[in-house]
Amino acid sequence: MEALEQFFSFVGVLVCLISLVKCVRFAQYVFLHFWKPSPRSYLQSMGQWAVITGAGDGIGKEYSFELAKHGLNVVLISRTLEKLQAIAMEIERTTGSSVKIIQADFTKDDIYKNIKENLKGLEIGILVNNVGMLPNLLPSYFLNAPDEIQSLIHCNITSVVKVYCLLICTFRRKGLILNISSGAALFPWPLYSMYSASKAFVCTFSKALQAEYKGKGILIQVLTPYAISTSMTKHLNPNIITKTANEFVKESLNYVTTGDENCGCLAHEILACFLRLIPSWAFYSRTFQMFLLTQYTDYLRQNVNVKQNFYK
Repeated sequence: MEALEQFFSFVGVLVCLISLVKCVRFAQYVFLHFWKPSPRSYLQSMGQWAVITGAGDGIGKEYSFELAKHGLNVVLISRTLEKLQAIAMEIERTTGSSVKIIQADFTKDDIYKNIKENLKGLEIGILVNNVGMLPNLLPSYFLNAPDEIQSLIHCNITSVVKVYCLLICTFRRKGLILNISSGAALFPWPLYSMYSASKAFVCTFSKALQAEYKGKGILIQVLTPYAISTSMTKHLNPNIITKTANEFVKESLNYVTTGDENCGCLAHEILACFLRLIPSWAFYSRTFQMFLLTQYTDYLRQNVNVKQNFYK
């Protein structure tokens, strides 16, 4: 009986400690959200150049501008050459930073030799693995989704691994890698099965690598945001939850030293805490799937804004 009491006491203390750690972590996000410390000196200490994949639009484009504003030269990698050229000219004009562009289609697997050649000789200290694709914004059953399985694997999974392999050996003493995953990676999302699974890989891969390379001065952080208004999400109307790419990127840079995983903004951290309270049996129920297929689908259709451009 005494041993049983000691066991339950130990479990109680353990639960309290875990809860305390979570509260301290959340308080840290709240503090950084309102304090907004400048990460400029930290980012510049990583090296002269930052590499951003998927830099032609949305989140990647905003990271390119923000890192250049913080004094780094940037390498922009994306599929559409005309977009890259326009963004490069704007960055050079507004920030004075040097810009290098590399055209690459990450849905293909034969692009990495060219990327490696174009990165030779650069003192790279930051990598933003941002490129990704969402086959269909509207929820759908796996067999009804667009047949883009191989393209999604190349874009969402292979790109993260291969770009990481190209750059990890080039870091001098320290470096920063930001891997952009998704809130859909935190637990399996029915009706977004391929996208959710691919982003879960990014999350798991990033945290495993952080454990391996943390002692070598390399910070690998995975970001798991929810709704961001970009071309991939058909420019959803921004609100208290749906952030513009500019809002998300600026806030996420405040949290680069907070650990190996975060949602990138306080609103999404709160949303993630709320979603964790939903029992798995409810989340994976037929009722919830019908909610996604009806009310949530209607919400998406009413709030997409494909003509408006939110990128400044």
